[in-house]
Amino acid sequence: MHDDRDLVEARLKRVLDERIRPAIYPESVPLEVAVWHAPGEPVPVAEGLAAEPGPIAVGQAWGVPWGTSWFTVTGTVPMEWSGRIVEAILDLGFDENMPGFQCEGLVYRPDGTPVKGLNPRNQWVRVGSPAEGGERVRLHVEAASNPVILDYHPFRPTRMGDKETAGTDPLYRLARMDLAVFDQTVWELVMDLEVLGELMLELPVDGARRWELLRALERALDAVDLQDVGGTAAAARAELTGVLSSPAVPSAHRISAVGHAHIDSAWLWPLRETVRKVARTTSNMTALLEDEPDFVFAMSQAQQWAWVKEHRPEVWAKVTKAVAAGRFVPAGGMWVESDTNMPGSEAMARQFVHGKRFFIDEFGVDNEEVWLPDTFGFAAGLPQIIKAAGAKRLLTQKISWSQTNRFPHHTFLWEGIDGTRIFTHFPPVDTYNCSMQGRELAHAARNFKDKGVARHSLAPTGWGDGGGGTTREMVAKAARVRDLEGSPKVAWETPAEFFAKAEAEYPHPPVWVGELYLELHRGTLTSQAKTKQGNRRSEALLREAELWSATAAVRAGMDYPYERLDRIWKTVLLHQFHDILPGSSIAWVHREARRTYELVAEELNAIIGDAQSALAGQTTGLCFNGSPHARLGVPAGGAASARVRPATCTEREGGGYVLEGPLLRAEIDARGLVVSLRDLETGREAVAPGRAANLLQLHPDFPNKWDAWDVDAFYRNTVTDLTEADRVAGDGGRVEVRRSFGSSTVTQWITLDEGRLDIETEVDWHETEKILKLAFPLDVRADRYASESQYGHVFRPTHTNTSWEAAKFEACNHRFVHVEEPGWGAALVTDSTYGHDVTRDVDGTGTTTTLRASLLRAPRFPDPETDQGVHRFRHGLVPNASIGDAVREGYFVNQPVRAGSGAAEVVEPLVAVDDDAVVVSAVKLADDRSGDVIVRCYESRGGRARATLRAGFSVAEVVTTDLLERPTGEPQRPGDGIPVTLRPFELVTLRMKRA
Repeated sequence: MHDDRDLVEARLKRVLDERIRPAIYPESVPLEVAVWHAPGEPVPVAEGLAAEPGPIAVGQAWGVPWGTSWFTVTGTVPMEWSGRIVEAILDLGFDENMPGFQCEGLVYRPDGTPVKGLNPRNQWVRVGSPAEGGERVRLHVEAASNPVILDYHPFRPTRMGDKETAGTDPLYRLARMDLAVFDQTVWELVMDLEVLGELMLELPVDGARRWELLRALERALDAVDLQDVGGTAAAARAELTGVLSSPAVPSAHRISAVGHAHIDSAWLWPLRETVRKVARTTSNMTALLEDEPDFVFAMSQAQQWAWVKEHRPEVWAKVTKAVAAGRFVPAGGMWVESDTNMPGSEAMARQFVHGKRFFIDEFGVDNEEVWLPDTFGFAAGLPQIIKAAGAKRLLTQKISWSQTNRFPHHTFLWEGIDGTRIFTHFPPVDTYNCSMQGRELAHAARNFKDKGVARHSLAPTGWGDGGGGTTREMVAKAARVRDLEGSPKVAWETPAEFFAKAEAEYPHPPVWVGELYLELHRGTLTSQAKTKQGNRRSEALLREAELWSATAAVRAGMDYPYERLDRIWKTVLLHQFHDILPGSSIAWVHREARRTYELVAEELNAIIGDAQSALAGQTTGLCFNGSPHARLGVPAGGAASARVRPATCTEREGGGYVLEGPLLRAEIDARGLVVSLRDLETGREAVAPGRAANLLQLHPDFPNKWDAWDVDAFYRNTVTDLTEADRVAGDGGRVEVRRSFGSSTVTQWITLDEGRLDIETEVDWHETEKILKLAFPLDVRADRYASESQYGHVFRPTHTNTSWEAAKFEACNHRFVHVEEPGWGAALVTDSTYGHDVTRDVDGTGTTTTLRASLLRAPRFPDPETDQGVHRFRHGLVPNASIGDAVREGYFVNQPVRAGSGAAEVVEPLVAVDDDAVVVSAVKLADDRSGDVIVRCYESRGGRARATLRAGFSVAEVVTTDLLERPTGEPQRPGDGIPVTLRPFELVTLRMKRA
């Protein structure tokens, strides 16, 4: 037989595009349209419905950037359409290729009942099934004219990312507003043809099944009268019955389809628009659940559920009904799908506390699955946190984006720094926006790396990023491939149902140890410095607010600020979303974030001040130490008079200055660079021979794509050392250094703080497409280094023996980076930066190690003004530092002793521990308002610890709990202190009932 594949395939495409799909709506009449443009921000639904609209016609422009327009459409179903299916086709001017990234709408009935959302792949609203001739139709559409930020020419700078700079020119033209007959048979034929045509293209050319499909499709096309598609569609479908009923082979891959709409809580739209995106999507999904009995939809991010409850009660009623039926599934158990690299220990824990508690309180659902498809890498401390929250499974697919190495598993056990293992799945479909296309399903089956020992994978199915969700077309396609020869077998299932099957068939999966590093988007550790500083500062203030409020509640009877702390925590957790904290959102998002963090700091400082006044009165002189280690004679978690030993500053021979304290001696040369830092106890020099620390270095930073997200390795090929100083001057016990470069200036203040060299850096930054680094070359030979992560630290190599190691050229740390050789080490601690790199150098004297903190970037997309303006950073270099010293100094630089008031001479800690290796990460009152005291602590050095925890109050009993403060052990009556035995990096939460 002649090979006519190309001929038939081309015929199928043209006939579908030009004849059959258009015949889905064979008859139509125009609707009458009127519009009211809301002034300013979106208005309540009742106000939008009550507004008086003016005339507008199809083809006319509408929609200023970030505006809201309320369309009213009216019409009458023609009498001759009685008994037929009728739909309203409402095209706001959509580009079919951009669901979720442009204008969208939510349709209401006149009484304010939501019907469904509108987006480029979902433009229909069912009017009658069957319709009644003469029926009047009246619908209202709340339409959002969101600008397209990520266009066909991506990553071009745009001012559209902020309402203040986007202008007022209309963005869209009304395209189609019609009532139309919906031909169900033609639509079903389209689904048949698409499924078989897509499957055919994925099958081997030399296989019989491909040719069976080709011939069946050819017969179906022959059966279609192109002048009467509706009248011949049934006959065409009959030609496909045989090939559609042929079952899958027994070894076929199994795909659990989970209805899904990945909705970024902010990204190329502001937070307020996400509230509406969620309402549109949930309206769509509840409507689809009513029409499709097999369909299951899962939605993560408790914050988004809370938005629906607060802002759209009419939608919430439909959602709760679908949840009760078990088909609208709360997923993930986190407040938002947060970044997991940068949030601190307690913040990462609270993502689960607040997320899981919301789902438990609202629905009685306690998720065991963590749902994070789009987060930019996963910190090695996360498995323990997942387990401590009562979950045991993780889903993500973002690691498939890695540029250099292919991850070797799709289903595996992920082992964290403490040894906790979590059953983990990466969907081999390689997207969280699966649309049930044949190429996606075939890719999942071919790509699945655990073939031979497992056969189940998951496919999150529905339009996402900007929402939208699953469509009726996706559901129809899934029904056809439920059991179809040549295709994986597809079934709608909940995440829990998928994981149960995957675990049962694969009882001994492989193990991956350590962080899940994404070999992409490394620039997110640095972009939008003020957002990152706001997060770090908020975390530190929340720790203090809980500590001092709990202490004041127990000691002085102060009312514990439950509601305020709960609200503030949720605000901070929201801003840890994986496009806010990473700095990859539009200007509007980060402008609002800066203001939000200012308000958070103001309120938390007020809470702290009230608690400290309740504890110590109003006179001055007392210092409060909120860190978990004693400092300057002030106990951890207590208050006393601080003992400060100031350093001296003298002129240096040859220019510059010498700073000397009881523990360190530092030489700053005439360039303002640190050419010597000597530990006076050992006499050991910290700075690498012939090198200088405190070296600012400037690189070009223009990645190939994803500007705010990426920093590509080639940036290192060009560097400018900023060694010219405008001013170097001794000022009391510190040295001030000023520099200028390009359009920017830098002022630094160098001081000695006990065993740490402190460098405070103020940058007035006006560069573009540059990255600024702060370098510390150290005389240490280290094959690996430690970076603080949640509840511990992770080791990374300093060499690049393999492609896996070379790919980690920019990584994340929290408060410290530590390097050591046997007998001596050094740490770099930071109060707000996360991105860093560590490299090895060899010269005539041996191997040295350079630590560099990433200070600032200047990408122009999606925010063309990223990081412009004044920034202030604090870094500390700690010579002769063990890991324990790094932990301690990292806390000190983030939680400095706070000068307060106090008539009392001392405030004893509410809890104390007798081993510095055991870090108390939180002291608070129990969320259930019982008055119980919650203490969370962890082993911080990677070893074993036996400690005694002592409470500064009478304890009736103590019990271990999970993160949600639910008991996990038997209550014990404490004796003289509470013994705590911890394995390396182990986390424990204790609940103390007050006597």
